[in-house]
Amino acid sequence: MVDLVVHSLDSAWSGAVLHGAAEAAHEAGLEVVVSAAATRGRGGPSEHGWPDKLYARGSSGVLFHLTELAPAQYSWLDERRIPFVMIDPAHDPPPGVPSVAAANWQGGMAATEHLIALGHRRIAVIGGLGRAVRDGGRVAGYRSAMAAAALPVPSAYVRYGDITEAGARHRMAELLDLPEPPTAVFVCSDQMVPGVYQAAGERGLRVPRDISVVGFDDLPQARWITPALTTVRQPLSEMAAAALRTLLRLMTGEIPEAIRTELSTRLMVRSSTAPPLRALL
Repeated sequence: MVDLVVHSLDSAWSGAVLHGAAEAAHEAGLEVVVSAAATRGRGGPSEHGWPDKLYARGSSGVLFHLTELAPAQYSWLDERRIPFVMIDPAHDPPPGVPSVAAANWQGGMAATEHLIALGHRRIAVIGGLGRAVRDGGRVAGYRSAMAAAALPVPSAYVRYGDITEAGARHRMAELLDLPEPPTAVFVCSDQMVPGVYQAAGERGLRVPRDISVVGFDDLPQARWITPALTTVRQPLSEMAAAALRTLLRLMTGEIPEAIRTELSTRLMVRSSTAPPLRALL
């Protein structure tokens, strides 16, 4: 039996992560027990409940899909020699901790190259958390694509929200109120896109006629939001399955070949991107 500890059971990402982990565990003849936990605590690791529960169950290993573990929680796992793997960590884990993530730099570059190919030159980016390694990779990919096309990146075009619709709405409003607003924006999480659409609508702008939008994740809402979102698909199920296979090797005492594994992303082109209006160039 292995444990899967997620940040929240009702998050947009948890379903895909659970599916991938459960499929890989079934192939290995194992069961997966799912727990929800907060990201950080003020006290020891037992404050959230999951450490005591997994230890009482005699769990053979743990997969974490969390924003961050506290230092006390890493120590708790090491002291009990419980193998664990991080899935899509927001921040760099301590040295030697295995993790599986999406190729965030590749995805950020592909999103931006798509907008450049459409003819956009004034392209902004809205990140989630400035300190998060995954957002850093996505923004770095954006910067690389802009540099390769010899396009400027004004400091005002790089904004960070808090992975919420409200935060993204505020950041998008700031971008649209600039003297030279962007004609396109790369949003580092699909979860923020409704706020971006709302800010554009409040100013009488239509996506993609007046402003093009590209997201990142390919969450289910990307297909049913209007207009359907062009976004970068990160393979969450495949990431969870790869993490489970790494965990199985750790459980047998094998040292994984790579501490950090990155899986390729793919651009899903839908209806939220179009060439810029000539009047906006």
